[in-house]
Amino acid sequence: MSEAGGAGRARGAVERLSEAVGERRRQLGTAMGEARRQRRLLLVVVCVALHGGGNRSLLPARYPSASGDNEDVQIGVLFASKAILQLLVNPLSGTLIDRVGYEAPLLAGLAVMFLSTATFAFAENYATLFAARSLQGLGSAFADTAGIALIADRYAEEPARSRALGTALACISFGSLAAPPFGGVLYEFAGKRVPFLVLACVCVLDGLLLLVLAPPGGTGARANMPVGTPIHRLMIDPYIAVVAGALATCNIPLAFLEPTIANWMKDSMGASEWEVGLTWLPAFFPHVLGVYVTVRLAAAYPHLQWFYGALGMAIIGASSCLVPACRNFGQVIIPLCGICFGIALVDTALLPTLAFLVDVRHVSVYGSVYAIADISYCVAYALGPIVAGQIVHTMGFAQLNLGMGLANVLYAPVLLFLKNVCQMKPSHSERNILLEEGPKGLYDTIKMEERKGMGKSLQPAGEMDENGMGSYHRDLKGVSEEDSSDYEYS
Repeated sequence: MSEAGGAGRARGAVERLSEAVGERRRQLGTAMGEARRQRRLLLVVVCVALHGGGNRSLLPARYPSASGDNEDVQIGVLFASKAILQLLVNPLSGTLIDRVGYEAPLLAGLAVMFLSTATFAFAENYATLFAARSLQGLGSAFADTAGIALIADRYAEEPARSRALGTALACISFGSLAAPPFGGVLYEFAGKRVPFLVLACVCVLDGLLLLVLAPPGGTGARANMPVGTPIHRLMIDPYIAVVAGALATCNIPLAFLEPTIANWMKDSMGASEWEVGLTWLPAFFPHVLGVYVTVRLAAAYPHLQWFYGALGMAIIGASSCLVPACRNFGQVIIPLCGICFGIALVDTALLPTLAFLVDVRHVSVYGSVYAIADISYCVAYALGPIVAGQIVHTMGFAQLNLGMGLANVLYAPVLLFLKNVCQMKPSHSERNILLEEGPKGLYDTIKMEERKGMGKSLQPAGEMDENGMGSYHRDLKGVSEEDSSDYEYS
């Protein structure tokens, strides 16, 4: 009887332990499902912020000029002021993001962009427009960098990370290529203030949604996060430097053609105003196509990311050289679409590569590395409006395009340097060490259990370790696999 009673008590203890493990598994499964839904909504917030911070987004087509004779220079300085201030602020914003987290800088950036667009709406002179454009650069230095870094942090697995970053790039494309024509229509039929007031309201709504989803400091996750690698150390990393150079070089044709192609089209082919206004709209569609194709290829052949970038730069180079040969509006659309398709290949392949390089060579904190990426873009867009016109004036439009095309073709082989990046092994980073010390909140608990679930040393079915957690780890693997594929790019 005593043996039977002991066996019964043992079975009861095992059943209670199994029920406790099952309940814990259900609780964490629910929490992880909520985390996945939250990160999808955060992706929407970031995409809206990136759409509003484009280099050309809703910049007024007509505005009062400053006093003076050289209006072209004034226009160039107005266009470049955003990128110049963004270029100067990015090293500071990247460092701040690494220290305080992603949500607070993103919210601050949205607040500054609201102020900028509201100033645009009521500007009556060149000085006010210049101040508003510069404020836009300040806001973008925080919102763009924090937004992209937040995506890289929340989507830590591939191919989910590439899909999410690809979606963000598509929104940037819409803000830069498709939004200006629509803004021009609103400007024409509803008045100059309406486009900017609409964008200001979007910034407010986006900020409120961010406050609901991830209030700055609300989760306490930053208390357990490591200190990121200083930005000056990331800048001298040869792999990151190669990626940054590619991002800057591939965007030069777009940045240099935007301020010069309108006058060239009017002089060389007698283009009408509507043709000039719609020049870049068709290029939005091949850009989105390029993002989609690269995301699919990267999921199937992730070791060829460097090749997708090199192919994109070759396409950009060839397309740039073809622009001066065009003689009508229909012809010029083709190389412009080729340029944007190539840029999509380069950006979509190399932005996730930056996050991977930080993961395996530094600390998995992404503010500074994406500040470097933003600096690369800003170099092109700061020089373009000021330098491109002078090159056209002294050397000619054809020579400008041939030079840009040659630069991209010559840089493409440099990406061979990244060929073996995929073979690098992740280092035992500070984040892993901190998580091994034990979770200190729901965020860290989820991250730890995801990592355990993705481990290769899972126990066979039916086997249970001394803590009764064998089946628990197996179920978490299924949750993690679902997590890595829960986002389908469309």
